[in-house]
Amino acid sequence: MAPPFRSTFLGRQSLPERRFVTDALRTETVGGILLLAAAVAALLFANTPLRDVYDDLRTFSFGPEALHLHLSVASWAKDGLLAIFFFVAGIELKRELVAGELRDPKAAALPVVAALCGMVAPALVYVAVNAAGGGSLDGWAVPTATDIAFALAVLAVIGTGLPAALRAFLLTLAVVDDLFAVLIIVIFFTDEIAFLPLVLSFVGLAVFWLLHHKGVRGWYRYVPLAVVIWALMHAGGVHPTVAGVAMGLILRCTTRDGEEHSPAEHIEHLVRPLAAGVAVPLFAFFAAGVSVSGDAVSGVFTRPETLGVVLGLVVGKTLGVFGGSWLAARFTRAELNEDLEWADVLAVASLAGIGFTVSLLIDELAFTEDPVLSDRVKAAVLIGSLLAAVWASILLKWRNARYRKLCAEEDLDEDLDGIPDIYERDNPEYHLRMAAILEARAAEHRRLAEVAAAKDTGDHGPA
Repeated sequence: MAPPFRSTFLGRQSLPERRFVTDALRTETVGGILLLAAAVAALLFANTPLRDVYDDLRTFSFGPEALHLHLSVASWAKDGLLAIFFFVAGIELKRELVAGELRDPKAAALPVVAALCGMVAPALVYVAVNAAGGGSLDGWAVPTATDIAFALAVLAVIGTGLPAALRAFLLTLAVVDDLFAVLIIVIFFTDEIAFLPLVLSFVGLAVFWLLHHKGVRGWYRYVPLAVVIWALMHAGGVHPTVAGVAMGLILRCTTRDGEEHSPAEHIEHLVRPLAAGVAVPLFAFFAAGVSVSGDAVSGVFTRPETLGVVLGLVVGKTLGVFGGSWLAARFTRAELNEDLEWADVLAVASLAGIGFTVSLLIDELAFTEDPVLSDRVKAAVLIGSLLAAVWASILLKWRNARYRKLCAEEDLDEDLDGIPDIYERDNPEYHLRMAAILEARAAEHRRLAEVAAAKDTGDHGPA
């Protein structure tokens, strides 16, 4: 009887998938560094004599009142700029479902279960801490989010590169995480619905889908329509970042005859730098400006709401992602990639505890009526993300030599055809090319040996 089939957890990706993930994470890494810079700048403004200037800038309001769009600068960043970020997240999710790690239900089970456990565990940690300490349960969703850009910025700062399988796993975790975050926002943070604007926003989405389905091109058609859909959803009482996700999911991720790239891939290539390099850093600049005085920092570890966020990010996220991964692998009979260890999964799970951008967004939605507590929770998000980054850095540095070796093996291209050799081991033409290369090297070494022997004879022969 044949042994039961066992899949590989964190196995090798296909070459197109590997290239996509590499390009996407490269942009996210740059955006993450800008995000770090924006957060640091916000903290400097908020904790220096420039505090009043910073507050005046954040609270300055503009926009048409009749359309419910007379918003502060901070609100424009939260409701407007983050819609661009979630638009890219919607494209990523669609691509993952059509051509990525989530297209195969059996393969998708692992990252989906890991991401789901990675959201449930920190929420339970928060609820447990606040139930025991008499705190507010409103912030249960704050520590559930993962910030992929911030996590990659940490990797860039500490100089650690992850093997392709771990990078893809981290990206898939973040994509699924973003989907659940949107569902949380829609279900738990939508209070009052304005029926007519919301219906009209769905009509706009239908028009968006129809134009795209018919192959109509031209940014000058889609951008104004996207703004109208966003404004209607905002007026309808649903957080407008949902409009961004919906439009991203509409885009086609497959190619047709004559197309080198799908529309979704082309648009993502154009919009991702805007989202990662402008939208998210600006949101962080206006959201992360909180007091970090000694009293404020010590208060993070004494109030149940803030302590719940810190423990949720550092402990809950790590245990949730790691535990979910182990359980999913155990019950799906998946074997861990022989080049990796469960310690590597633990390191990635710790990185998932860096929950900056979406955590700050959910904080503002959860504590709208209590801005003082909202600021304290923001400080908890910053501290929790920092502690998670330090813990992950320790784990990653411990395995850094192994990661460098694996990355070098994955990138090796001895026949110089632009394709890593690990993807060509079953290709006869690759071996013929390598044979020719090695034969040429052998011939050159024989010639050099003869030259060296002749010189040696000349140096040591009779005068």
